[in-house]
Amino acid sequence: MYRSHNCGELRAGHIGEQVSLAGWVQIARNLGGMTFIDLRDRYGITQLAFNMEENEELCQQARKAGREYVIQITGIVRERSNKNLNRPTGEIEIQVNEFQILNTSQVPPFTIEDQTDGGDDIRMKYRYLDIRRSAVKDKLMFRHQIALETRKYLSQNAFIEIETPYLIKSTPEGARDFVVPSRMNGGQFYALPQSPQTFKQLLMVAGMDKYFQIVRCFRDEDLRADRQPEFTQIDCEMSFVEREDILNMFEGLMRHLFKECLDFELEALPRMSYDDAIKYYGSDKPDLRFDLKFVDLNILKGYGFPVFDEAELVTGFIVKGLESRFSNKELNELTEWVKRPQIGAKGLAYIKMNSDGSIKSTIAKFYTEDQIKTIAENIHLASGDIMFILSGNREKTLKQLGELRLEIGRRMDLIKANDFKPLWVLDFPLLEWDEDKNRFFAMHHPFTSPLPNDIEKMHSKDKNVLSSIRADAYDLVINGAELGGGSIRIHNRQLQSINFGLLGFTPEEA
Repeated sequence: MYRSHNCGELRAGHIGEQVSLAGWVQIARNLGGMTFIDLRDRYGITQLAFNMEENEELCQQARKAGREYVIQITGIVRERSNKNLNRPTGEIEIQVNEFQILNTSQVPPFTIEDQTDGGDDIRMKYRYLDIRRSAVKDKLMFRHQIALETRKYLSQNAFIEIETPYLIKSTPEGARDFVVPSRMNGGQFYALPQSPQTFKQLLMVAGMDKYFQIVRCFRDEDLRADRQPEFTQIDCEMSFVEREDILNMFEGLMRHLFKECLDFELEALPRMSYDDAIKYYGSDKPDLRFDLKFVDLNILKGYGFPVFDEAELVTGFIVKGLESRFSNKELNELTEWVKRPQIGAKGLAYIKMNSDGSIKSTIAKFYTEDQIKTIAENIHLASGDIMFILSGNREKTLKQLGELRLEIGRRMDLIKANDFKPLWVLDFPLLEWDEDKNRFFAMHHPFTSPLPNDIEKMHSKDKNVLSSIRADAYDLVINGAELGGGSIRIHNRQLQSINFGLLGFTPEEA
């Protein structure tokens, strides 16, 4: 489709200029002797004006244009009398003197607008129409900008982009492979790469000390909220570096992308250990856009309340100054929410400090009033605060409380719009124990290096000692989502053999 301008280029400064435009009819309006068409293309919307007195034939042609007709016009840019300052081109319109319908259209099955009346199924069926909406189109353009700026930043830091094959041999990794039958080798199959990991090693050994790919990955696994069977990742490798080099390099990449693509200045990324993330937020990808940090509440033990006394852990968090927001109905709803199978808690306790100084608590009958007041003072519960409490198995309770924290953050509108809180999560466990299979698995992958100070622990036979080995691994987390991660890889053959042994690999498998 030919064009000499786009809607996004037109501004009041072009008044008097002759332009040619082509695009889709967003809407046409007939007002007395005038007809107005909102012309939409990839760049935006521009108003076209037709005057019956000036050119009746042209105006009649314009009145035949329906929604999503493809039209081409030539006209003069002029100032609008009724400006629309909510639109980039809202101060001007085109006085049309040439008009052509390039293609007609049936009435679309849904409105091509940001707030459409089309449900997911119908929009996916007519995806080519859905992509015309700014809500989808802008994501494609943003994705292009991210890829472009990533290439710029990494290239400026001596990385080179190298393509690796899609048709490879299957490798024993976590997810199922997609397979492709080989025409030339009957009965044999290629696998599509779950990641370009196999080739990373070859390229590092070959001397490509800094390389990257913006690459497709294929995993035959169930859909997740943030992943589908094929997805794209920015994949980077560096040789002869320590963890600090990697964190600084890719923190720089994130700050560059946020600045160039969102005009948002990221502050220096805080760092948090895996143990602290779990202890204080119940998640290895904590959302730091709001507070609600966990507090150890083992001070509640020893008063004869078996639910707490017999628990491995009693913990909770304080919601500051929102006591009035939690009615009895809301508290009952939250209790039922944590008891759902997806969360699995047996109940929810709370201590509520009313603004008049009185205290309400679901555990009041197990403690005296003075004991409750003393506990409230010890946990710094102030007027208007409410403390939510869970207890039980340490691992399960922390995870359940983490889910409750996120739910309250959403319900109480504690998350600021357009806010970004990234962090590095460091020092993940190297190994995780599987009770059902009675063996260790690699938490990241079998080639992850332990922290230098923990290497000696790998010679231990004690399961608890082995569980405490920390990996030289790191995740980049933003707003409760894992955006990326990686690790320093083992490059010592003896250390790699020890790690394979801990994971139960035979020498032949290794």
